[in-house]
Amino acid sequence: MIYVTGDMHAVASRFDDPRLRKLKKDDTLIVCGDFGFLWNGSKDEINILRKLSRKKYNICFIDGTHENFDMLNRLKVKKWNGGKVHQISENIFHLMRGQIFTIDNQKIFTMGGGESPDIEIRFEMNTWSEQEIPTREELIEGVENLQKNSAEIDIIITHEPPAKIKEFLLLQTSSPAGITAINTYLDDVSRTCKFKHWYFGSLHMDKFISTTHACVFNNIINAVTGEAVK
Repeated sequence: MIYVTGDMHAVASRFDDPRLRKLKKDDTLIVCGDFGFLWNGSKDEINILRKLSRKKYNICFIDGTHENFDMLNRLKVKKWNGGKVHQISENIFHLMRGQIFTIDNQKIFTMGGGESPDIEIRFEMNTWSEQEIPTREELIEGVENLQKNSAEIDIIITHEPPAKIKEFLLLQTSSPAGITAINTYLDDVSRTCKFKHWYFGSLHMDKFISTTHACVFNNIINAVTGEAVK
């Protein structure tokens, strides 16, 4: 089975969630960005990754905006289940942008990255990376991969939501986030593709917006059925 959850920001206790005990060998958990466990290469971080490497299920993540992109991009690019990945351990994978993976007979399109709402503060503190923004080449590769699959996908995993979804959610919050080019790109994907479920994590809330779109943070959702694990 395939499950999705939201941004973790290197909070190791998220993996102590009793709902994750239901995951079995060969199941896959996908984190919708800001995984955060590859940050500084510290001893504590290495120990945490070793513990996660002993999990019986696969741990996959797309990148968000709070990642150490230099560390990620130093890793060798490999092919896994049909798409490009950075492999951290036997069971931990970074799912790269614009890729399509076939997992448990489900076609999954991934597009990490975004634009930080606190970009000015992070720039002043020298913690912002332009690598958080998907490149033109990554966006084009995503479109080409979708076209190769006749624009029919089972599951879409992104960090950011499509523009229309983001506008709807921002009306209900006081978030400083705004509509960016990646949101507009994802709007185009939403209009031109057939898909069953779309999950994203950047807004840090748990909300089922429609039968197809869900914002996920602390929830753990069965990606195929769209139902939250209890």
